[in-house]
Amino acid sequence: MAEQPRADKATTSPLTAVKGMNDILPASVPRSEKLPDSALWHWFDGVVRSVLARYGYQYIVTPVVEPTALFVRGLGEVTDIVEKEMYSFTDAMNGDKLTLRPEATAGIVRAMVEHNALYNGPLRLWTMGPMFRHERPQKGRYRQFHQLDVEALGFAGPDVDAEMILMARTLCRELGLVDGTHVRLELNSLGQPAERRAHREALVRHFEQQAALLDGEAQRRLHSNPLRILDSKNPAMQPLIEAAPRLLDFLGPESLAHFDALRATLDAAGVGYRINPRLVRGMDYYNLTVFEWVTDQLGSQGTVCGGGRYDGLIEQIGGKPAPAVGFGLGIERLLLLIQELGLPVPGGAPAAYAVVPDAATLPRVAPVLETLRAAGVSVLMHAGGGAMKSQFKKADASGARHALIFGADELARGVVAIKPLRDAGAAQRSEPIAEAARWAASLLTP
Repeated sequence: MAEQPRADKATTSPLTAVKGMNDILPASVPRSEKLPDSALWHWFDGVVRSVLARYGYQYIVTPVVEPTALFVRGLGEVTDIVEKEMYSFTDAMNGDKLTLRPEATAGIVRAMVEHNALYNGPLRLWTMGPMFRHERPQKGRYRQFHQLDVEALGFAGPDVDAEMILMARTLCRELGLVDGTHVRLELNSLGQPAERRAHREALVRHFEQQAALLDGEAQRRLHSNPLRILDSKNPAMQPLIEAAPRLLDFLGPESLAHFDALRATLDAAGVGYRINPRLVRGMDYYNLTVFEWVTDQLGSQGTVCGGGRYDGLIEQIGGKPAPAVGFGLGIERLLLLIQELGLPVPGGAPAAYAVVPDAATLPRVAPVLETLRAAGVSVLMHAGGGAMKSQFKKADASGARHALIFGADELARGVVAIKPLRDAGAAQRSEPIAEAARWAASLLTP
C-alpha cells in the first residue's frame, strides 16, 4: 500500500492575528487577555451616535489607506508617528506610496480639500474606525486601535472649542464616567505661530544650557521638535522640564482673550479643569486651544481623549486657509476604563429565548418569532433540538429574561408558555399564539 503524503505542517498549523491587532469577540468566547467584548462595543457605538446627533455633527467615512505624503505633510517628518510608527508600503500594481492611516484628522481634511466641502460654509463632522501604528503592544495601546474622531471645520471662535469639550464630557457621562472623579480635564493654549516661535527659541536656549542633563531622545529632538521634550516621561528629566519657559507667558492679547473666553464658557457650564502648561502638540499647525481628558486608572496610558485647534492644517494639506478644531478618543482605552471601574453597562442578552423541541415545529414557531421581532422584541431561537432540560440551561445561560416554550402540549393548545428566568417570584403563564405581538409589547420589551 502506497504511503500517504504527509500534510505540510506550515499549511495545517493554525494562523493567528497580527501581534497587537485584536479580535472583538462576544462575551461568551473565552480569552486570556481582558479586552472589551462586542456587546460593549455595540453599546458604545449607540451612545456615540446618539450624543453626536444631538450636537448636530454629521457622519463621514474616509479610506483606511491614504497616500503616504498626506501624513508626511500633515503630521511632519520629524514626528514619532512618521519616523517610526506608520505602516507604509509601495503598491505593487502602480508604485504608489501608501500608508494605513495612523490617525483620522489628516484624511478628513484631505477629503474636505479634495471635494471643496467647505464651499457652502463650515461643517461639523465625526467618524469612527480602525487606525494603525507600529508600537509596542501593551494594555490600552495596540497596533490596530480604534478611534472616535470629531472635527469642526470653518469655525474660528472659542465657542466651538468649548462645544468640543462639553460634548466629550456629555459622552463620558452617558457612558457612566464621572468627570472630576473617573476622568479630568487638562487645558492649555499654544497661542499663534509667532508666539510659539518666540517660546521655541527660549525653550531651545533653556535646554542647550542644560545639555548634559538631556537624555538621548531629548537631544535628538532639541533642534527638530523641542516642544516634544515637554512630553517626556523620563523621571530624570522632570526637574529640567518644570523649570522650562512656559508658552502661556509668551501669549499676546488676542490669544489670551481666546483662552479666557473658552475658560469663561467652561466655568459657566460647571466644567472643572486644570491648566497644564506642559500640555503641547508637536505639529506646527496646532494653535490656541489644546485639551485632554485623562484618567489615573489605566497606568501610563492616562489620556482617553485629546484635542485642540489646528487652524493651519487645511492650508498645509493644500486647501484655502480655514480654521478647525477637533478631538480623538481612543475607544479601546475608554472601554477598558469602564471595565476597570466596573461600571454598569447594558447587556447584550436577548429579551427571550425560544425553547423549540424539534425542527418539525418550526413552521408554527418561526412566524411567531418573526412577529415578536417585528414588534421590537429580541428573541434567540434554540437550534439543533435536544432535551428540554438542556434547552432550559442554555436559555438561562443566554441572559434572556424569559423563556418561550413551544412544546408539543403548548402547540396542541395553541399557546406559548412564558417562563420568567430572572424573577424568581414571577409565575409561568401561557398566552394564545395569535396574540403574541400584544403580550410581547407589554411583557417582553424593556
